[in-house]
Amino acid sequence: MSKLSLPHNSSMLKKDFLYGVATASFQIEGGIDHRIPCIWDTFCNTPEKIADGSNGATACDHFHKWQEDIDLIEELGVDAYRLSISWPRVMHKNGELNPEGVQFYLNILERLKSKNIKAFVTLYHWDLPQYLEDNGGWLNRETSYCFAEYADKISQAFGDLVHSYATLNEPFCSAYLGYEVGVHAPGIVGKEFGRKAAHHLLLGHGLAMQALQKNSPNSLNGIVLNFTPCYSNSDSEADLQATKFADDYINQWYIKPLFNRQYPEIINQLPENCRPEIHDGDMDIIAQPLDYLGINFYTRLSYQADEKEHFVEMPVPEPRTDIGWEIYPQALTDILISLNDTYSLPPIYITENGAAMADQMIDGTVNDQDRIDYYQSHLNAVNTAIEQGVNVKGYFAWSLMDNFEWAEGYLKRFGIVHVDYQTQKRTIKASGLAYKNFISSR
Repeated sequence: MSKLSLPHNSSMLKKDFLYGVATASFQIEGGIDHRIPCIWDTFCNTPEKIADGSNGATACDHFHKWQEDIDLIEELGVDAYRLSISWPRVMHKNGELNPEGVQFYLNILERLKSKNIKAFVTLYHWDLPQYLEDNGGWLNRETSYCFAEYADKISQAFGDLVHSYATLNEPFCSAYLGYEVGVHAPGIVGKEFGRKAAHHLLLGHGLAMQALQKNSPNSLNGIVLNFTPCYSNSDSEADLQATKFADDYINQWYIKPLFNRQYPEIINQLPENCRPEIHDGDMDIIAQPLDYLGINFYTRLSYQADEKEHFVEMPVPEPRTDIGWEIYPQALTDILISLNDTYSLPPIYITENGAAMADQMIDGTVNDQDRIDYYQSHLNAVNTAIEQGVNVKGYFAWSLMDNFEWAEGYLKRFGIVHVDYQTQKRTIKASGLAYKNFISSR
């Protein structure tokens, strides 16, 4: 069986370098009868929004199989487990905590602690309660304050069981995919909405950070951003400028306010109705000190200039994963070094990295060599960035197991553990065994 390896002198082989696996509540839990509806329930029930017409009603049935799944995490030998809290599971519509939902996560957190597995908790991984969306969702400034109240109450309830909190997972996806191009819940389309939603998400982050630092000062408190590095299709000035605009729009928009208290200068090039409404003091709230920055990385994109738009995305070349994303690990090194050179960053964790592959179960095994190769090349890319001075403290494989892959439904598999959705049987893939052996070799 293929192995994962790094140079013997790599700092990623030290015991204090943290390895983990990651999941998200809506993607694995099911158990929808035990929570109030969220925007993804509504989106799944809208015709032609999910590729296979599926939903998250059962998913991986983690709601009932959580003990077995934590045993599985322990078997993989990881140091940490990154999970998200379902806001609609732990809060009633009246803003009070739901004791049943809170206890579900307390049980998980206590079991993780008993096994010495560090809990990395994400407070918002896209499953906004539907009643808040009915009031405008992230287009309504009030949602930022509702999020802060949720963060305040749940962090008090969890006490000292959480090693690390992330306020948001990938606000780019929530804002751009959900409120601008509409391919994710809540499916709103309009350029005038994306930046407004993004600002309220970041405002909610800042307000939540204040609650976390008050209630849980001993945990690592931060945010998780996704980065898709932008490369120019040519060396022409027009293409270079278009690519810079794309980078500001897709990547820098979400990190620059955190460290520089401002949005990229392209804000002045946007039509007035596409700019967020920024109140006095907002940028100071957003720029709360971070204990760490989580970075999610999967692929890169290339751009060229366009007469009608600021930029246009180029076709994706080979090699590609099963979801159609280019495999280009150099981009991970590039973005880590670039961000480190541009901003005064706290310690970094790679909070998601992985690949959807066309897995085949043959004689009870999944020999996903292509995924092992992906992990190998990206671990090397992280190691190269560390050697160039980037302070990376940990790495999380996405994902622990196959799950509901948002608009793709159950068609794409990212797991290092195979899930048979008919029987809910879990089978560790070759990549999961390779990851386990790699971690144990430190």
